Amino acid sequence: MSLPPLPLLLLLLLTSEPAGATLIRIPLRRVHAGLRTLNPLRAWEKSAEPPRLGAPSPGDKTFVPLSNYLNVQYYGEIGLGTPPQNFFVIFDTGSSNLWVPSARCHFLSLPCWLHHRYHSKASSSFHSNGTKFAIQYGTGRLNGILSEDKLTIGGLTGASVIFGEALWEPSLVFAFAHFDGILGLGFPVLAVGGVRPPLDSLVDQGLLDKPVFSFYLNRDPEAADGGELVLGGSDPAHYIPPLTFVPVTVPAYWQVHVERVHVGTGLTLCAQGCAAILDTGTSLITGPTEEIRALQAAIGGIPLLMGEGCTRDIWKFPG
Repeated sequence: MSLPPLPLLLLLLLTSEPAGATLIRIPLRRVHAGLRTLNPLRAWEKSAEPPRLGAPSPGDKTFVPLSNYLNVQYYGEIGLGTPPQNFFVIFDTGSSNLWVPSARCHFLSLPCWLHHRYHSKASSSFHSNGTKFAIQYGTGRLNGILSEDKLTIGGLTGASVIFGEALWEPSLVFAFAHFDGILGLGFPVLAVGGVRPPLDSLVDQGLLDKPVFSFYLNRDPEAADGGELVLGGSDPAHYIPPLTFVPVTVPAYWQVHVERVHVGTGLTLCAQGCAAILDTGTSLITGPTEEIRALQAAIGGIPLLMGEGCTRDIWKFPG
């Protein structure tokens, strides 16, 4: 996973939808990159009152008035503990751990003090674990301890999960993020510390019929909602059937085989086929250096630092 920035429109269907299954919907919030300002005394000044957790209902969306500036971040709300302590998280298919900032974080860890923090003493369902963990993302790293508590997500309650309490977040990327933590939706092999990923825990405990989830990330600046994560199926309002299913080639990241990439100018990339990762947590398009340079040239990309480039509505980064 790499953190900010990039617009991403993706309907990600990871397995077939179970017949008659109850769909769990988690509204996603789209954030304008300039919508909040950092104030050392008041932390983030928010543009709107965040939504509260509750039972899902069809058509229930979260409305945030936005300007369409790069569509850089999409996140949703979960709860941890009893009663639930609410956090905004990135639902990330590029990692497999759940973590949020801890109330016990280091006093020099700036991101902790600018976001919601988990208070273990305020939860009657907290169970101590204490195992140390450390996670390195494409941009950003953190470390802390593992704990166990109840997860509330999209109206589902009672799931016991092991998650990370971040004690030290040295990366400033987290300080300026509009989300508190990350909820990984990758395969168990990616999980740091051998922790069971949250979605797997929901399935193990009988709260989901099958490990099915789908994303809709909205890039329409006129739309009222920023997108939607559906657990247990998909929302046909966001696609035209039939669906095309692509096998996962490496069950770690959601890695698939891409035959080729066509650009409107007539340019063809990945002509001999290549591997690609469907990563809802990333904000960058990555690829071989020469091919990304060709893509930048074809669409009028502006070179930035370290091989990054941008246009009015897309970012690229050569791997």
